[in-house]
Amino acid sequence: MASFRQRESGFWQAIVRRKGHPEESRTFRIRSEAEVWAREVESKIDKGVFVSTSDAERTTFDDLLERFKTEFGPFHYREREDGNETWRFQCRCLSRFFGQYALSAIDQKLIVRFREARLSGNGSRRAVGESTVRKELYMLSKILGFAETECGITLPRGNPVAKIRKPRDSRSRDRRLTAAEWDALECECRKSRNPWLASALTFAVETAMRQGEMLSLEWRHVDKQRHLAMLNETKNGEARAVPLSSRALEALGGLPRDLKGRVFPCERLTLTRALTRACARAGISDYRWHDLRHEALSRLAERGDFSVLELAAVSGHKTLQMLKRYTHLQAEKLAQKLG
Repeated sequence: MASFRQRESGFWQAIVRRKGHPEESRTFRIRSEAEVWAREVESKIDKGVFVSTSDAERTTFDDLLERFKTEFGPFHYREREDGNETWRFQCRCLSRFFGQYALSAIDQKLIVRFREARLSGNGSRRAVGESTVRKELYMLSKILGFAETECGITLPRGNPVAKIRKPRDSRSRDRRLTAAEWDALECECRKSRNPWLASALTFAVETAMRQGEMLSLEWRHVDKQRHLAMLNETKNGEARAVPLSSRALEALGGLPRDLKGRVFPCERLTLTRALTRACARAGISDYRWHDLRHEALSRLAERGDFSVLELAAVSGHKTLQMLKRYTHLQAEKLAQKLG
């Protein structure tokens, strides 16, 4: 039988004890509500279908987030020296909205409110893109999944993120420069006060490296004899060897040596701003550093002598989905060979 006691505050606490089950308790405003809850719990225990949600009611999202950041994040995401990992930014954003809510209170309606607030902007915070919100929702889903699988916390509604509509993912950029624009950009990069910009531009378009991969590259990982650069830190967390063309090696030839051993000892923002200013001087608009990676893969695909698997080996894509947009370039070359 359940027991009931009135607290000093005047609220009533119902306590259900059954052999073989952990003690369940909950506080209610009036005794009749406590009795109804106790009967429901006892009935479910008798039927063998009772699932305790006490941990979800006692644990706030911030409590769970602290465990996620210490027990899961560091072992599943690549850590950067400055601590500015994308997943940590996403966690801070989620904490601002969900932090004080108990896990049992996080349902579809609350998550929809978060989604709409991020897309439309509220108060002093500006609106963000659909792709950003989509990634934040997937991070929320991963955190709630961690609660169920690693922490043993039963969520009363399961993982509510799976039941809501996700914003559309952003379309892949296809910005490429004309021959004249490319010549102008190379000219302005050579004039830049940043001593690494011109070489970094050539190296990026010759290797298809991501900017972060390129900036983490060290001289001790460059093998000029074998024309290889070994990347130990990549976006997907797996090391890979990148083949170096003769132009890529030439770009490395005139670089000053950094005392810490980095090939391009620049900060990400510094290099990005230097390229932006060079584009402005060259009269080029809407061009970003990551577009150089698209340019590099497009050039390889246009040659027609690289298979999609070989493109993936160069670029480091784990799936072929992202490389599908380059297959039409290969098809054009095949058509020219057919006559």
